[in-house]
Amino acid sequence: MPRVHIKTYGCQMNERDTEQVSQMFVERGYTMTARDEDADVVLINTCSVRDQAEQKALGKMGMVRRRRTPLVTGFMGCMAQSRGSELVGKANVDLVVGTQKYHRVVDYVDEIIRAKEAKQMDDERFSIVDVEEEAASQNTIRDHTLKEKQASAFVSIMQGCNMKCTFCIVPYTRGGERGRPIADIVEEVKRLADRGVKEVTLLGQIVNLYGRHEFPAVDGKSPFVQLLEAVHEVPGIKRIRFTSPHPIGYKKDLIEAFTYLPKLAEHVHLPVQSGSDAILKRMHRPYTSAKFTELVERIRTARPDIAVTTDVIVGFPGETEENYLETRQMFETIGFDNAFVFRYSKRRGTPAAEMEEAIQVPERVKEERNQDLLGLVNRIALPMYDKLVGKEVEILCEGPSKTNDQRLTGRTGSNRIVVFDGNPERHTGEIFKVRVAEAGHFTLFGDPVLHA
Repeated sequence: MPRVHIKTYGCQMNERDTEQVSQMFVERGYTMTARDEDADVVLINTCSVRDQAEQKALGKMGMVRRRRTPLVTGFMGCMAQSRGSELVGKANVDLVVGTQKYHRVVDYVDEIIRAKEAKQMDDERFSIVDVEEEAASQNTIRDHTLKEKQASAFVSIMQGCNMKCTFCIVPYTRGGERGRPIADIVEEVKRLADRGVKEVTLLGQIVNLYGRHEFPAVDGKSPFVQLLEAVHEVPGIKRIRFTSPHPIGYKKDLIEAFTYLPKLAEHVHLPVQSGSDAILKRMHRPYTSAKFTELVERIRTARPDIAVTTDVIVGFPGETEENYLETRQMFETIGFDNAFVFRYSKRRGTPAAEMEEAIQVPERVKEERNQDLLGLVNRIALPMYDKLVGKEVEILCEGPSKTNDQRLTGRTGSNRIVVFDGNPERHTGEIFKVRVAEAGHFTLFGDPVLHA
């Protein structure tokens, strides 16, 4: 059977979608390979949130085709959904599959291979483009390919987004919100636990709004909190994470869940996007800077040891120096544990891309603000790491470090990376304590604590 390589760019949801498609190829008898040079089928799964990801994907496909021409080439994901048949001509690929059609990828590859074999002597081009909506597609991302001793896994609980932030293409590429049944998700988590998984991350574009259109509240608890409670009861699961939430999804019931569900990891990623009320309104983010700050205070009160990280965009159309300084002041006030700082870039098909040219912020100014805010984040967050030197932290060991395969790495409940010397066979996939000896740039270094 042909060998398949899938390259993934973008978010954790893309990674989870790729895992699902890979498992489907394996079940059909295909062989997955880590190198595109060895593959007969090369697919790229990429997002459209930032232009850089699209350009990387197009560049990668160009390199693949310049090196050699695999039997089948194609794009999956948000970029495929957004650009559709345009990619067949632009990138000279055979297959373009949208975000609601992952479960059909293997069938389409089979069809293309058969068509090429039947038309070996013809010059006629055969390609497949499918970016149509499909009911219940959210229920097809449910299978896992686990590595040996893998103890952490992503679980997709929903697809789509209804928020329509003016900078974001996702509602147009992934469609409206659609949640999976709680029972199906819990059954998937049980299967993972039976295979040794100890930590699950629940995935959704606006994950904490899960099920609000499909399922009722029960005893004042939203469907998402009901799901958290159900997953919390699964034997073998030690940690529960979720991403990516929206501030408006943090109602009283979810904040209270952090007080009585100890398996909920002490970390929330809470995208703020801007600290300026004027820019938040222009972004179509339905909260104010004061409301967001109050929310963080309420979360920290419920779980005092919690780490709060965020996303922020600088240089959004119309952002004045005063607007930027409001964002900077918010960061000073809140003191995030870390932040992903992005310079605004136009995304075709979004309302922000159509905003008048007169209010576009120059690239030079975007870069200045980006560097300034990154410097502030470092100044606030890095001392938090220094305070952990000499203390014991509990980690889930993920295996060899990506930067030094002679050492092991793990994450604390607060999502801090810890690197240490250890035994891969003994430590990988286990939860234990490490005594921190040194703090680096958003990384801790230490030694496993051996108890008698």
